[in-house]
Amino acid sequence: MKSSLLDLLFFLLDKISLVSSLKLFSMPEQAQRESHSQDPSFFKRGDLLEVPRTLFVHFGIYLGNNKVAHLMPDILPAISDDECLIGKVVTNKRLILGVLAKVASIRVDTVQDFAYGGSIMVNHMDKSFKTKPLSNEEVAQRAEKLVGATSYSLLWDNCEHFVTYCRYGFPMSFQTDKFCEIVKRIIRDQRSVFVSAASGLLLTLCLDLDPSTTLLCFFITFTLWMAS
Repeated sequence: MKSSLLDLLFFLLDKISLVSSLKLFSMPEQAQRESHSQDPSFFKRGDLLEVPRTLFVHFGIYLGNNKVAHLMPDILPAISDDECLIGKVVTNKRLILGVLAKVASIRVDTVQDFAYGGSIMVNHMDKSFKTKPLSNEEVAQRAEKLVGATSYSLLWDNCEHFVTYCRYGFPMSFQTDKFCEIVKRIIRDQRSVFVSAASGLLLTLCLDLDPSTTLLCFFITFTLWMAS
């Protein structure tokens, strides 16, 4: 039963990955100018590496010898003890299920596996902080001490929190801040109230669904109205 359920989840994620593989966002011109190849001779131990992905940016700390420490959601350690299998590159299926299950680890991979085919930017985040970064050696040592299983939250404890703690001394995520700001705008825009209300009515009237089935839409409507 457990195996068939996992097979079903992996099948659904195969379909999702078709969408996630689309290049919905292109890399900004400035980021393109500051991106570099995956040649590890370019990086210094303690550098903060970032790779723009389709929907987000992934972060890691370079440890030297072509190795990168990075926080990755991964479902496999929760369902298997096979260290050889877990040590392989984390696929999209494993990552998405890890996000949903809030299971993650800070792992060490090669630069190439970390980049996953993307272009790498180096210390690009330094310009966003007023505080000076810690010494490169201290950054690398912090990352090495944290390698292993860790808690995970998409918004409050992700790969960006990990690298900012290592390099600047405190965890934060600009991606989380941007997402929360977008949510605030949606809540403050009263048009979202009418959109959610209209959705509930359409589901109830046009599709002849029971009102209890669409209760969530009306609950969202009420929440948005009270928060706006």
